[in-house]
Amino acid sequence: MIDTAAIRTRYYAVSPNLDEKGLRLFAASEALAAGRGGIAAVSAVTGIARSTIGRGLKELASQEKTPPQNRIRRTGGGRKAAVIKQPGLVKALTELIQSALRGDPEVDLLWVSKSQRHLAKALCKQGYSVTYKVIGRLLREMGFSLQANAKTREGGKHPDRNAQFEHINALVKKFRRAGQPAISVDTKKKELVGDFKNAGRTLRPKGEPEPVRVHDFIIKDKGKVSPFGVYDIAANEGWVNVGIDHDTAAFAVESIRRWWGRLGKKRYANKAKRLLITADCGGSNGARVRLWKVELQKLANETGLAITVTHHPPGTSKWNRIEHRMFSFISINWRGRPLLSHQVIVQLIASTKTETGLTIACDIDWGRYPKGIKIPKAALKALNIKYDDFHGDWNYTISPIADQGAEIPLP
Repeated sequence: MIDTAAIRTRYYAVSPNLDEKGLRLFAASEALAAGRGGIAAVSAVTGIARSTIGRGLKELASQEKTPPQNRIRRTGGGRKAAVIKQPGLVKALTELIQSALRGDPEVDLLWVSKSQRHLAKALCKQGYSVTYKVIGRLLREMGFSLQANAKTREGGKHPDRNAQFEHINALVKKFRRAGQPAISVDTKKKELVGDFKNAGRTLRPKGEPEPVRVHDFIIKDKGKVSPFGVYDIAANEGWVNVGIDHDTAAFAVESIRRWWGRLGKKRYANKAKRLLITADCGGSNGARVRLWKVELQKLANETGLAITVTHHPPGTSKWNRIEHRMFSFISINWRGRPLLSHQVIVQLIASTKTETGLTIACDIDWGRYPKGIKIPKAALKALNIKYDDFHGDWNYTISPIADQGAEIPLP
């Protein structure tokens, strides 16, 4: 059996230091050492064409190891790119796939439902000379990717869904222009604490996987954790409050309170007069949760901030900014690693960083948040809350009681 992992490791180690011929000879030597099926295996791992590897094998056999005059090919040599020889190719491809585009209203994430071979065949009928491999390369350069189905729909499509997305984006831009904080909040999936299997893989010595429990039965002394995240949209900075008790509205607002005390207040100093919260429509921070609004009123009174809340429409929780800008990177960072203790969880979350500058602070919340707290309708009447004209059930502002709802204009 060919050890493709070892070939891949060696290829990534030497490829930055080799020229075109050196890579060809390296691939040929690996294929030669692998034996039967070696050319196909090396081609799949390195991306080097089989014909190129075959040419390298011939060079190894004939001992032609020194390129003439230290050049790989003459100046200007090599096959011209298809887009150069056929200037209208990209435009024709773009027009051809317009009917197959799908998209997320918040993210520039596009893909094509037609296969590369079908696209190549259709372009050939239009007079272009192109292969499916060229189509694949062009699609990648255009920002497309081959993707499986994604679980992003939790219910029926609301008729005002797109209008609400536009409303959310407009509010975020408005707050950012005014220098006011805008955050995205949500609770990450509950996690078992202990030596349990964690999805994903991590590098370890071959044949030495980390042993974990066969069954996911909770360890009473360690329990579960509920990581509640706060993502500062403008600062690309995150906060995760790791709760050990129930995920309630009180816990959600306490997580926002801790973010403000530790990061938000310092970053926005005396500039902040308003706070924008984008949240899901359900869960502990749901639009219909009375305790959520009551706790936000307490937070507004404490901070003096007028808190504007805008909820994502039902069935679109996976499109919340915090999901794809923070939680996804946390999952990547701790993949394949058992969450052995609370301290390990905090360290793994806090060590999550990205090339775009994302940093995350994290701490354990040892507080208790009992479930089943009933909030009477009379309590809602005492709130200093103003519901927006557009979907007041999703969009509202809670002002400090002392302020009596005075409006703070934004540019």
